[in-house]
Amino acid sequence: MTPRSSDPLSGPTGRALLPEDAQLAEFEAQRPRLLRLGYRMLGALSEAEDVVQEAWLRWSGVRDGVATPAAYLTRIVTRLCLDQLKSARARRETYVGAWLPEPLMGAADPDETVGGDVTLTLMLALERLSPLERAAFLLHDVFGVALPEVAATLDRAPAAVRQLAVRARRHVQSGRQRYRVDAAEAERVARAFFAASRDGDTAALASLLAADVELRSDGGGRVLAYPNVIRGADRVIRLFAGLSGKAYFQPVLLKVAIIDGLPGYVSATRGGLLQTTALSVRDGRVAAIYAVRNPDKLRHVAAALGR
Repeated sequence: MTPRSSDPLSGPTGRALLPEDAQLAEFEAQRPRLLRLGYRMLGALSEAEDVVQEAWLRWSGVRDGVATPAAYLTRIVTRLCLDQLKSARARRETYVGAWLPEPLMGAADPDETVGGDVTLTLMLALERLSPLERAAFLLHDVFGVALPEVAATLDRAPAAVRQLAVRARRHVQSGRQRYRVDAAEAERVARAFFAASRDGDTAALASLLAADVELRSDGGGRVLAYPNVIRGADRVIRLFAGLSGKAYFQPVLLKVAIIDGLPGYVSATRGGLLQTTALSVRDGRVAAIYAVRNPDKLRHVAAALGR
């Protein structure tokens, strides 16, 4: 079995590949892309890693030459993800509170493009799609797989796959708006929002938040979180004003970071509970707040921070 990379979405590090082991070398060359595909399909790094490990087991059993290893491995991972999505969707129906994807620190890989952008907001829009629509959209629109190869992967006629992709694109475009934020502005907004929310500074929050801001908090039933979406600047401001006086709140800023393409940061309570906060910014104001507190979803973040 291949060892897991210390960075789940980077290539293998610190290990020279054996020149004679072409099969392993080919798989390791494809691993970062396969992990990204698995993550975009499933919304979970841990599940994507499991899928890629299973793909390795299948790939290592191939003895005959494969004309296009990248296409072959993409097909394996996509089909494994489609099988996994059946149980994943069933679990989400009983999930406690709001569900958010596992946070991924950093921007999307340049190879993943939807008009030059892949963010957490896209991941949430993908949740509206059927598994086949999601696969068709990701393979064709995000990972640039040719339509005939997508059809072969999904075992559908090209015309049917084209319709899947069209429907998926329509749903995604209607459920997601895209706004560019440069690096300096992203850091400024993240730091300002952290300070204002920590201190319960109502004036600062009012200047930062859009009137229709939404707050989603994912604790997964493991830790305290808000089970419902909180909508409106007034309600969000009152919430943080109330939290600022609680001794258990008092977060400490650990790192300002891009969280799956959005401005954000990693913080911890005095008790050591980690949280990632990603901010969707529209016209200079925070339009959505995505807070992940479920410890099961923060293992990669904790490892990256050495906690």
